[in-house]
Amino acid sequence: MVYQKGNYLWHSDSSFKAVPSLCSLLSARVVPPTGGNTEFATMTAAYDALPDDIKQKLEGLVAEHSLVYSRETVSTEALTAEMKAELPGAWQAMVRENPVNRRKAIYAGAHASHVVGWPREEGRAFIAWLNEFATQPQFRYSHAWREGDLVIWDNRAVLHRATAYDAQQHKRLMQRTTVNGGILTTAQPARYELAAE
Repeated sequence: MVYQKGNYLWHSDSSFKAVPSLCSLLSARVVPPTGGNTEFATMTAAYDALPDDIKQKLEGLVAEHSLVYSRETVSTEALTAEMKAELPGAWQAMVRENPVNRRKAIYAGAHASHVVGWPREEGRAFIAWLNEFATQPQFRYSHAWREGDLVIWDNRAVLHRATAYDAQQHKRLMQRTTVNGGILTTAQPARYELAAE
């Protein structure tokens, strides 16, 4: 459950991999009577609502994404040494454009550790501001699961998170399929290219 608490953070699936996810499919097999919702936030609407100076600032920026970073914000014991070695992280463009409709979306979330080329704390503060802006109530939807529900979302333009439920009293069983996005969002440093092969 310590590891699973990382899923309570707003994130995009597999953004810590050199080739991030296109979409995820989540189906509910067993659901608790209350709680355990999944919340979604549209990064496209959030991008559209950004002030123009922030949009300009975002253009061309790259963030380093790391599962180790996001999980360690919850607990330093969430990942084993072996897991950390298998998950070196990746660089991702901070703005993604839908290839069909050309709409832009913020690409950040809890796995985004810092802005490449910026002082680390300045980059982390900027990412924290973006995440807070993008997950305001007007950009969110909360899905209350029923057994048999299936939800599909675009990881290029949507953040999501799990919400708490009484895990001592109730079971929650979900099945997730994550579809590989097939393309890099930006060039990777040599240390990540080797891990991606």
